[in-house]
Amino acid sequence: MSHSSPKVPTKRPRGRPPKTRSTDASLPMELPVAVRPTIEPVASTPIVLRHLAPAKVSEVYESYWRFAAERQAVFFRRAHGEKRPWTDNPMLRIYKFTNAYRASDRVSQYLIRHVIYRDDLPKSPREVFFRILLFKLFNKIETWELLERTLGPISFEDYRFNVYDTVLARAMQAGQRIYSAAYIMPPGSSAFGRSAKHQNHLLLLERMMDDRLGERLAQTRTMQEGFEKLRSYPTIGDFLAYQFITDINYSELTDFSEMDFVVPGPGARDGLRKCFVDPGGLNEPELIRLMADLQEQEFERLGLDFQSLWGRRLQLIDCQNLFCEVDKYARVAHPQIVGKTGRVRIKQKFDPTPEPINLFYPPKWKLNDKIHVDTPQRTATG
Repeated sequence: MSHSSPKVPTKRPRGRPPKTRSTDASLPMELPVAVRPTIEPVASTPIVLRHLAPAKVSEVYESYWRFAAERQAVFFRRAHGEKRPWTDNPMLRIYKFTNAYRASDRVSQYLIRHVIYRDDLPKSPREVFFRILLFKLFNKIETWELLERTLGPISFEDYRFNVYDTVLARAMQAGQRIYSAAYIMPPGSSAFGRSAKHQNHLLLLERMMDDRLGERLAQTRTMQEGFEKLRSYPTIGDFLAYQFITDINYSELTDFSEMDFVVPGPGARDGLRKCFVDPGGLNEPELIRLMADLQEQEFERLGLDFQSLWGRRLQLIDCQNLFCEVDKYARVAHPQIVGKTGRVRIKQKFDPTPEPINLFYPPKWKLNDKIHVDTPQRTATG
């Protein structure tokens, strides 16, 4: 794949006057140099990057690239069996951040290897879709393992609402958390009428199965079309629909490019606001695409040795996730730059999971043979 940097979009909405930008006759205009005003700079002074014009960025923009490079370096140091600590960055040592590539995170890895690509489970679109959505509605490895341990191999053919409801209700009564804290699932009581959140989500999944949504997604031509099909269901907003279609696309059910479509989540929108003082007429998805387009150029400009995922560039979903992570990172690294939510702390501390896993990516990405050559057989990623 060519890594030449594509042209940067600079289109402005009609009727809007062009943005002004700093100039410096001593510098060639094509150089991606960060130019600061000649007056004494202050923390809130925007940096003007000529190759980003008319967009203007803050100092958090540079931290976005430095964070991505170091977080990916930590991933590879662990993959190669190095011992802790894996970084000199104090924030990456103390706080928990997801991987630069979404598919490398522990929950995504579990979904791909132990839910989607299972030799002992049915491979029909209907069954694969059922397993993915059942897993993602709770997004918690322990919940999936509880269901399998209690009920045996998961399949829609054997699914019964009362049985699943009983297992999950007993787990909650015993004090177990059945939902991940990664994102909040709407309770769904207004749409499905049950008092228990998990009951409403089981009924949501039943409705999708009744509509043969898995088979319909298999016939879908674009990621956006698949997103819209998911978005049409109760309790599924933009963020969840985008996450779900990304997870479904890890399977053979669909084969969309992850560069086709992106929807920023709430955390990513805050990260975008912290990075871009002035978006220069670009909307949020366009800014995320801009980052994906510029990645090689920016890593080179900043002198960063970013290790791609065995040749796979950062995709739109990864750049979106990185904005969410840099929003958290900036709370400590750049406390003077406040996002819309006003959050000033990072809640989760880094507590590495000791159990290693076998890295495994969707076979259609053609990465797994490269992994076996490059790393030890077992790797911890979380």
